[in-house]
Amino acid sequence: MILSGGGARGAYEVGVLWYVFDDLTRLRGAPPRVDILCGTSVGAINACFLTAHMSDPVLGLRRLVELWSGLQLTRVLGFGVRQVASIPRLLLGGGNDGRGLFDVTPMADLVQREISWRAVTRTLRRQQLRALSISCTEVSTGRTVVFMQTAPNMVIPTTAPPRTLFRADHIGPHHALASAAIPLLFPAVRIDDELYLDGGLRQNTPIAPALRLGATHLFTIGSSREVHGVVVREGAGKMARAPGASFLLGKILNAFLLDHIDVDVDQLKRLNDVIVDGTVAYGPEFLSEMNAAAKRRDSPHYKYVEPLVMRPSEDLGRLAAEHVRKGHFRGDPFVTKKLFQILDLGVGDEADLASYLLFDGDFCRTLIEMGRADAHARRDELLAFFGDAADDGGNKPYRAPMESGSYDHPSIPPYGT
Repeated sequence: MILSGGGARGAYEVGVLWYVFDDLTRLRGAPPRVDILCGTSVGAINACFLTAHMSDPVLGLRRLVELWSGLQLTRVLGFGVRQVASIPRLLLGGGNDGRGLFDVTPMADLVQREISWRAVTRTLRRQQLRALSISCTEVSTGRTVVFMQTAPNMVIPTTAPPRTLFRADHIGPHHALASAAIPLLFPAVRIDDELYLDGGLRQNTPIAPALRLGATHLFTIGSSREVHGVVVREGAGKMARAPGASFLLGKILNAFLLDHIDVDVDQLKRLNDVIVDGTVAYGPEFLSEMNAAAKRRDSPHYKYVEPLVMRPSEDLGRLAAEHVRKGHFRGDPFVTKKLFQILDLGVGDEADLASYLLFDGDFCRTLIEMGRADAHARRDELLAFFGDAADDGGNKPYRAPMESGSYDHPSIPPYGT
């Protein structure tokens, strides 16, 4: 499972996971088997929580839904006179202490309190999960550092994509918070002697850790709506006023944190097509010959990997704008409204930056319900992807392309190795 996110948008993936580990569990008769969890940004927090509850994921997801649904922004992010006064200094780059706009002490306390970090280690030690990876961006070098904790029978991959380092470590709250530290908004987190920020900044290949760990099936949850072709809206191009820094920052964060997964999955599908088309054109020796050549170069071998990607059916920035306009916030609505007025979040009907910061239970519940509904709409796909519960005790009933001969139809991809 590949969990990304981006601040409060992580509530959407909680909704998808809720359906997978609750509704789908009832349909299958058992929870889907997961071997590898890869978390980036707020997905790292959700991945750590799920890892801690892998012995009973149904109960764990219900608790996670409850936590997200009860959030109050003022109890997650600290913002007061000190933070307001620091805005000019932050934007001008004063200091080198890695500060952010918000005080995340409340969030850190929540992560420390609600995730049993001993249970994370216990899950891996008992081999209920083969590996947990958390991606962060190293501030000093700009490279992606993927922290990995594995089961006793697993080893850390020896090769990694360019500007990426795989590092064995004992996963703790500082790793999850570092991965979710959106630049400018949240402070960088120190791990050992280095500062780290959101793992999505430079991770051009977010599915690479799972592939290097041996994944054969990838279940990926994104937090941006898929758009095909060119969409022209009524009134498009007209704005009541010129976009400010907050509006532009929201668009920049979308590009940095949300787009990589789409490109990476597209590349995976293209490689799958090469394997399928090559086998049809040149016979069952095609993949073995390609892997022989890769071995001579000391490169990773090629394999068919079955992907399934879940994305929101609606634009989360628009939903955030609508929620801000209504002004119905949990906790102290006056403080929250003033916060959004000061930061001038959103222009017109778009509030991308607000969608990262709206740790408000009502907004999060909306995203959770959307995630659950989107997953329900693809119930048959999910059931086919995760297979029968009887197969969870061993390998899924896939067919390796080179071991199963030719396909009945070239447009129907086989299950891979």
